[in-house]
Amino acid sequence: MKDKSNNGVTPLSANALAPQISANHVRTCLAHPYPEDLPFIGQQRADSALEFALGMQLPGYNAYVMGEPALGRFTLVQHKLQQHAKERETPREWLYVNNYDDHREPIALLMNPGEGQVLVDDIDALLDEILDTFPAAFDNPGFQRKKKSIDREFEDKYEDALAAVEDLANARSVELIEDENNVGFVPIVNNQRLSDEQFSALDEPTQERFLDAIAELEDALIDALIELPKWKRESSEALRKLKKSTAEAAIKPLLRELEHKYATHVGVLRYLKDLRSELVDTVLEWLDEEQGSEDNKDEYDRDEMLTEFFAPNLLVSFKEDDPAPVIYEPNPTFGNLFGKIEYSTSQGSLVTSYRSIQPGALHRANGGYLIMDAEKVMTNAQVWDGLKLSLKTHQIKNDLPYQDSSVGSSFTLRPQLIPLDVKVILLGSRDLYYTLNEYDEEFAEHFRVLADFDYYLPGSDKYQYQFITKVIEYCREKLKIEPNNEAMALLLRFSHRQAEHQQKLSARFADVLELVAEASFYARQDSSEQILAAHVEEAIAGKEYRTGQMSENMLSDIREGHILIDTQGEAVGIVNGLTVLHVGDTSFGTPARMSASVYAGSDGVIDIEREAELGKSIHSKGVMLLTGYLGNKYAQDFSLTLSANIAIEQSYGYIDGDSASLAELCALVSSITQVPIKQGIALTGSINQRGEVQAIGGVNEKIEGFFKLCQMRGLDTKQGVIIPKSNCLNLVLNQEVISAVEQGKFHIYPVSSVDEALSLLTGKQCGQFHQGQYPEGSLHDLAMKRLRAIADIVAGEEEKDD
Repeated sequence: MKDKSNNGVTPLSANALAPQISANHVRTCLAHPYPEDLPFIGQQRADSALEFALGMQLPGYNAYVMGEPALGRFTLVQHKLQQHAKERETPREWLYVNNYDDHREPIALLMNPGEGQVLVDDIDALLDEILDTFPAAFDNPGFQRKKKSIDREFEDKYEDALAAVEDLANARSVELIEDENNVGFVPIVNNQRLSDEQFSALDEPTQERFLDAIAELEDALIDALIELPKWKRESSEALRKLKKSTAEAAIKPLLRELEHKYATHVGVLRYLKDLRSELVDTVLEWLDEEQGSEDNKDEYDRDEMLTEFFAPNLLVSFKEDDPAPVIYEPNPTFGNLFGKIEYSTSQGSLVTSYRSIQPGALHRANGGYLIMDAEKVMTNAQVWDGLKLSLKTHQIKNDLPYQDSSVGSSFTLRPQLIPLDVKVILLGSRDLYYTLNEYDEEFAEHFRVLADFDYYLPGSDKYQYQFITKVIEYCREKLKIEPNNEAMALLLRFSHRQAEHQQKLSARFADVLELVAEASFYARQDSSEQILAAHVEEAIAGKEYRTGQMSENMLSDIREGHILIDTQGEAVGIVNGLTVLHVGDTSFGTPARMSASVYAGSDGVIDIEREAELGKSIHSKGVMLLTGYLGNKYAQDFSLTLSANIAIEQSYGYIDGDSASLAELCALVSSITQVPIKQGIALTGSINQRGEVQAIGGVNEKIEGFFKLCQMRGLDTKQGVIIPKSNCLNLVLNQEVISAVEQGKFHIYPVSSVDEALSLLTGKQCGQFHQGQYPEGSLHDLAMKRLRAIADIVAGEEEKDD
């Protein structure tokens, strides 16, 4: 419906209030899915930047992916990385082995893909063979024969020494006796040993003779056994050498096979060489029953001890022909990114070993790609500094001061650093990107490629085709139920609404998938085999209901008279402006009464919101432009002198944006001219000093907010809204507003100038400036005369004061 009676401004028709989606096009797209693979839709600029970053193999060409969540950043990045990962060589594996010269500095070993696990298995098998071999190797006849020979040699020396003393004792009628390794002497009379009582019965000279003889024999015994400790040491040393040679002989063939297998790997050969001597010492200390029985070592303890002391620690393993790794680290703490060293408690102290070194995301992504959220990386300054240092030195840093304070001065490790070859992709916001560029000089050095994600996609048939295909793929894979033609058209319209543009789709494709998933819930409730348009509408209404309590409360306050908003009649200096409130993840429009008062004075236009410190900078700028407009429009041949106050009534929160400047100007002109304004028409728009109306944001929410109020009070066919003409492309209104416009119950007026808005609001012609004046009785003529009168009054008062 068109109405040309409103001072030349034609209200928009219903067809202009939302994009026109072709039902035939939707039907064709549903019947014939897009012929090419569609990992993502659009974003050619970001796609090209990622291709460049991944193709550049020089240091520093990491990428910062800029954009807001739900734009498909992660999907696009992951797809590109997986494609490039197939073309790169499989990364080699890294292991840590014990450094037997200094246990604090584990040695890093580099292995070909798949070889690391083979080495681990080989060492495990070797240790199992060691356990099977020992202590059984000490029970074989050859070892026992040699051991007995050593024991017999010691015993022979001992027996020879005792025999010599025994012969000497027999010559003195004294018998040498041994009792539990103790040697003593007993007097003999008539070939009989004397008891203590019998010895006491002997005469004193005989007793003294025997006592002197025994004293001499004891001295002789001491002299004969003076080298007994030496014999024992020689025997023990001979036995130790025998055991060592036996252990070496048993271990050598076990290691020979491994040395032959890894003959071309210098690092492994050095490791096996160190193992040889350490295994021999361990066998003698832990696996000798004569030694181990004292500590009551059971089989499980021995197996665990060997593993913890000898088995390699494989950080990351790959299979041959695996693609390069693509790793996403959702929680980039220092330990999760650079790896960590775990500790255990032993006898009240914290202890660790090379086997407790755990890999981080950089280890897993080494030779491939690492994706992280930039905001999370920046949360910890040590993580960000460590990442930059690792990228700069091309080594995975693990010696930064991140350790927990509880570790204190306990035993710590300094593992050998591992070379780093990784492409890092950071996902972050625009604000963070520009902040890092400004305050961190090293950021641009390490992240030289920007992949900028757009908020919008072209609304062409091609992109609608891709949009429909992606929605169908998601429905088939995840929801197991598909939308019909009408439901798909509503989804396209929803995307246009998210983009606030009739010729563009929103790049926030995740919002569309969320909506269709919620619609599937209602479809299953109705036992429907398809998602119908009614289910999509129900899902949209359900979301609005769940998040709409605040907007309903504000409408209720207006209905009950707590907030003063008129939608009928006329008033001087009062106009209904349109505002948008953003609360959490929802936004809604609501009308706001704006008032202006004008009186004689020289204070100029005062913004009450600014004076009350509720108006922010952009809003204050919009109010300041009003003075420029008044001067340009009316005060070409006299001084612009007035006092005026402008306020957004019953506003108690912060206000920003200049979209209220058109409404404030209209209220100001009404107050100057005393011409009333129609309260049934609300308006939004920003202006410049020449009176041109400029585009604003949130136009759909603003229109629908005022429409709900008018609908609640009853539409009278005279109500409507004024919007900037440049915002017509942004209209994607709901069906209720479109139906009301179609029936002539509500009107939407696009204007390009202040004059058009004033004419609509007041019903008077503004008039064109000609030969220094405006037409008699026109709105601008009234305004100029009033401002001239105020200037004269103020000038006269100033002359009197002088």
